[in-house]
Amino acid sequence: MEKRWVLASSCNDATVKEISDQLNIDRALAQILVQRNICSFEEARNFFRPEIAHLHDPFLMKDMDKAIERIDLALETGEKILIYGDYDVDGTTSVALAYSFFSQLTSNIEYYIPDRYLEGYGISTAGIDYANANGFSLIIALDCGIKSIDKIDYANTFGIDFIICDHHLPGDAIPKALAVLDPKRSDCEYPFKELAGCGIGFKLAQAYCQKHDLPKEKYLQYLDLVMVSIAADIVPVVGENRILAYYGLKKLNNNPCEGLRALMEVSGKTENYTITDVVFTLGPRINAAGRIDHAKHAVAMLLCQADGNALEQSVEINLKNTERKTYDQDITREALALIGDSEILINKKTTVVFNENWHKGVIGIVASRLTEKYYRPTIVLTKSNGHVAGSARSVAGFDLYEALSGCAHLLDQYGGHKFAAGLTMQQHNVDAFADKFEEIVSASIADELLIPMIKIDAEIELAQIDGKFFRVLAQMGPFGPENMAPVFVTHDVYLTQHAMTVGANHLKINIKQQNSPIFEGIAFGLAEFEKLLQPKVPFSVCYTIEENVWRDKKRLQLNIKGIKIN
Repeated sequence: MEKRWVLASSCNDATVKEISDQLNIDRALAQILVQRNICSFEEARNFFRPEIAHLHDPFLMKDMDKAIERIDLALETGEKILIYGDYDVDGTTSVALAYSFFSQLTSNIEYYIPDRYLEGYGISTAGIDYANANGFSLIIALDCGIKSIDKIDYANTFGIDFIICDHHLPGDAIPKALAVLDPKRSDCEYPFKELAGCGIGFKLAQAYCQKHDLPKEKYLQYLDLVMVSIAADIVPVVGENRILAYYGLKKLNNNPCEGLRALMEVSGKTENYTITDVVFTLGPRINAAGRIDHAKHAVAMLLCQADGNALEQSVEINLKNTERKTYDQDITREALALIGDSEILINKKTTVVFNENWHKGVIGIVASRLTEKYYRPTIVLTKSNGHVAGSARSVAGFDLYEALSGCAHLLDQYGGHKFAAGLTMQQHNVDAFADKFEEIVSASIADELLIPMIKIDAEIELAQIDGKFFRVLAQMGPFGPENMAPVFVTHDVYLTQHAMTVGANHLKINIKQQNSPIFEGIAFGLAEFEKLLQPKVPFSVCYTIEENVWRDKKRLQLNIKGIKIN
């Protein structure tokens, strides 16, 4: 599918020149900084030199004082504390962090992860019943709970106090918990709103250390877990998250916790991790535990000490990931066949597919793959616990959650955000839901949103790319949402030798401009251009710039995102 190339709008020239002069950097790089709201020398210095000291005071978060007071009381009186969290990467890293931190202060502590299939997302009645039956009087819930109004009311009937540490958008009411830590609360003045769930757990540990004059290392040791949650939960890598990700990557690459070290070993990549590597290498493996079996195994692995069985646990989780891949590939193939065999489905502006035998643990991944293929709002449905469960994915610029709200009368429940959501319904509503969803999306989505987009940061000449240019560019990382690796466009480039297909569908090219060195480029999934590109025929490329390391030799390489023949 051909993609739209959209060049970022121009910035204030005077500001760009000022930044370029002050930092002594290429104007294209200064322009990218200004586009990302870095408009002064001071802001640039903070951006290029993130400091732990720049993290906000955790007590700026509403209810943090109440949370710490309640934890102090529990520790003083020997109460039983239950650390409760979701079954995804953010949830399991959150639980590992909070359990590891507070278990240094008390032995009256356990952790609990709900079963994805039996209990579903968030605080469950079964979890509260477990706490009540086993004498837990304080539950610290991480990465969930902000919408669990009725469940918190239920816990209150047993005299069980809740501290909620969540980062999702609240509903109309806040649960009646003892403390609700969530920067997205309208009455919370915490300066940074985009922490992951594990980030909230980190702030709780930071607040405890701050109040009790404990060394910073007590909470900074968990930076690798926080970074993994930031990467996997796809939160913006700006502000406080960028500081946490920057130092978390340092820790992962130099001194990771035993569980992550073992997982890196079984994954086959043990060094030079980026956010992208975490997303595609560690994240899926941690997630696989909860998708295929039970997420408590991921927490157990993350909690392993140096003398523990981290490698054994990570091998087991790696096997679950291999099993997950098989389900993923089989279901994706079946779903693509369903669409491909139906002219009606192919011509819709949405994809809704249902098979009661599909594995619920991978339908979110399948929805993402179908969105990549057909690029339109997509929902994959399967049967689970007597009802139909679904996972939804959107395209850039379209509010999926709002579209689902228009179908609410056909749903038992739904939750999520603009780009991804989960939902359940009765089986007899599936066809009516598919029709209504198509009707709502068709009436509201702009045609251009159904064409994938490449956002281009700046137009440059190849001659601008040198060692200094790349060194400055690399310091803009770690890259992630709202701070993506800059994409450049260059026009009128030429092949210096014939293009070559490598692997299944990738293209290797060498290109130059009149006054530039030759640059190697790799274009993943663009092998169809092999016969279209000819020496001496000019064309345009958009690309990111990376460093390719082969046998200890480093060279710059263009990762080509799109090609247009002039």
